[in-house]
Amino acid sequence: MMTALATVSNVKPVASGFDVELSCEQQTSCSSCSSQKSCGTGIVSKAVGNKSLHWHLITQKLVKTGQVVEIGLPEKSLLQSAAVVYLVPLFAMIVGALVAQWWLAPLLSLGEGLVILFSALATTAGIFLAKRLSAKLEQQSSQQVILLRVLGEPIS
Repeated sequence: MMTALATVSNVKPVASGFDVELSCEQQTSCSSCSSQKSCGTGIVSKAVGNKSLHWHLITQKLVKTGQVVEIGLPEKSLLQSAAVVYLVPLFAMIVGALVAQWWLAPLLSLGEGLVILFSALATTAGIFLAKRLSAKLEQQSSQQVILLRVLGEPIS
């Protein structure tokens, strides 16, 4: 189980306890790294900025808006998302290249340019498919978040 700190954004009483809305700033270690100016990841993280993540959970514990809590996230969902994001476009590129090499190029009597173009198109399709699949996995993982402990009021 992975843990993270989150801030309570909203609390609504429901029949089974409290519906708690949480927000958390996604943090990278790039700001403290000495190689951030020459690293591609550091440059991308500066350009994209911080992403805010939101979760809902039902709990019996009474929490107030603004409190900091520790939440638990299942590692399985993170690994599934990473596999989808990396492997789906990769497999799409390989399948696209194989189809173009063994079927389209001989059929149309064209060379490597067609293979490269078709594998790029298949990779693009794989990226769009991975985005859709990872969005579904993210929605499922947001339902698996559990409240581990209440830490207290934020420092002003």
